[in-house]
Amino acid sequence: MAEDDGYTKDGTVDYCGNPANKKETGTWKACPYILGNECCERLAYYGMSTNLVLYFKNRLNQHSATASKNVSNWSGTCYITPLIGAYLADSYLGRYWTIAVFSIIYAIGMTLLTLSASVPGIKPTCHGHGDENCRATTLESAVCFLALYLIALGTGGIKPCVSSYGADQFDDTDSAEKERKSSFFNWFYFSINIGALIASSLLVWIQDNVGWGWGFGIPAVAMAIAVVSFFSGTRLYRNQKPGGSAITRICQVVMASIRKYNVEVPADESLLYETAETESAIKGSRKLDHTNELRFFDKAAVLAQSDKVKESKNPWRLCTVTQVEELKSILRILPVWATGIIFSTVYGQMSTLFVLQGQTMDTRVGNSTFKIPPASLSIFDTLSVIFWVPVYDRIIVPIATKFTGNKNGLTQLQRMGIGLFISIFSMVAAAILELIRLRMVRRHNYYQLEEIPMTIFWQVPQYFIIGCAEVFYFIGQLEFFYEQAPDAMRSFCSALSLTTVALGQYLSSLLVTIVTKISTRNGSPGWIPDNLNFGHIDYFFWLLALLSVVNLIAFLVVSMLYTYKRPVGTLR
Repeated sequence: MAEDDGYTKDGTVDYCGNPANKKETGTWKACPYILGNECCERLAYYGMSTNLVLYFKNRLNQHSATASKNVSNWSGTCYITPLIGAYLADSYLGRYWTIAVFSIIYAIGMTLLTLSASVPGIKPTCHGHGDENCRATTLESAVCFLALYLIALGTGGIKPCVSSYGADQFDDTDSAEKERKSSFFNWFYFSINIGALIASSLLVWIQDNVGWGWGFGIPAVAMAIAVVSFFSGTRLYRNQKPGGSAITRICQVVMASIRKYNVEVPADESLLYETAETESAIKGSRKLDHTNELRFFDKAAVLAQSDKVKESKNPWRLCTVTQVEELKSILRILPVWATGIIFSTVYGQMSTLFVLQGQTMDTRVGNSTFKIPPASLSIFDTLSVIFWVPVYDRIIVPIATKFTGNKNGLTQLQRMGIGLFISIFSMVAAAILELIRLRMVRRHNYYQLEEIPMTIFWQVPQYFIIGCAEVFYFIGQLEFFYEQAPDAMRSFCSALSLTTVALGQYLSSLLVTIVTKISTRNGSPGWIPDNLNFGHIDYFFWLLALLSVVNLIAFLVVSMLYTYKRPVGTLR
């Protein structure tokens, strides 16, 4: 073990580019600024996006289908741009400058969106009270969409980097700091949901009752605070050096392996090529120990006769073991990544079928005349997360540690598996509720009622269960993709994990399309008709529960076969 000289051994540097001093930088000294940035950014994002479909419909005068499509397209873009931000962070800019630059772009987009909703000449013109008889010119719509896609670009630099950047503040080679890193991911997700809680309650009310100028203006101010919060911690941050183009390195391994397809890999792994230095040839990355899986790619590290001449060591013909293991790490992650798609499909029901189910129920709060919007019940998912994060961090982890001997209580894969298991019961709860609701409809002939006399708060359990599943699965996923990613590809792997959300939404749409086409044959109303009293969305929930069970089994198989990466040594 390297001698502790007061500096980090994971290759991080301070804001001046010097080796990071443990006492003066990183850990929980730096994290509050990162968590503050994330909380305010999520408040801005959810505060602006939660009601966006109504803004398109009422202010830009778009048809429901058009408004829904435009929101879906924009939301999908928000989960694609992280791949761009991650590539720039890992390869060239580093996480600090990527977050800094893209946060400013995000703030500019939020400011422009606020102006487009409040300044005469670029805001839609309305004739009447509130959102009545609104029209938007081509210019006004263009300004609005320019602002939104600036925001999508901005979030692409923040989403994949900020969780990894927070984890960078803890030295992997220091056992005490590494233990605290797991706790960081819990509180990181906690901060996201604090922002979401404020957005889904206060800001939605402001947009509906005060106006869109204020409704977008407050998120814009929140984003400005996020930028200030991030820059305030500059002197305390530890920064990983960018490692150069990961895409190029991966292509080099693939090409070198193909070129040497007829070369036999030696049984003695010490004969494979690796640099003699203690540090990896990849800047900002520790060496990785050789693993026996995916041995075809080991051919890239076999020293052929022509490679033994120093001048001829072409990286497209000969790669280091670390470079080969970098590609293997990504390939090993992919099966685990794929099992997250079904979970995201289940998670996505909160904004689709759960809302439609809630619309058919009594939305009054108690005996009052106040009605709660069905979409607002997602606040119970947020409250569930806020409840379970400290319970997990302060109660479950210490108890689990006594049984497992793991300082973090559970491994990341164990935590994710528990999350997948819990998510099954959210679909079971939703299906049982719908079964009871339909029995009431049939018993009392409520088919033509828009709201049957059954309180919407019976939906709370299914929201609360999903929130609990999130704490186990999504936080475990964040930590897993950070820990198992190669040192120089951590932002990319964080972006990769985010794509499961988009793919989960696409899978949900595909399932609805298939189910609708099959169930509406012979004139049947199908599982998901316009009037759900004639439908059977309980069948759809049971289908998702079944798919979740199959997905859990697949995850267990993948987990048992998974080989954890093995970093070697330090970077200093």
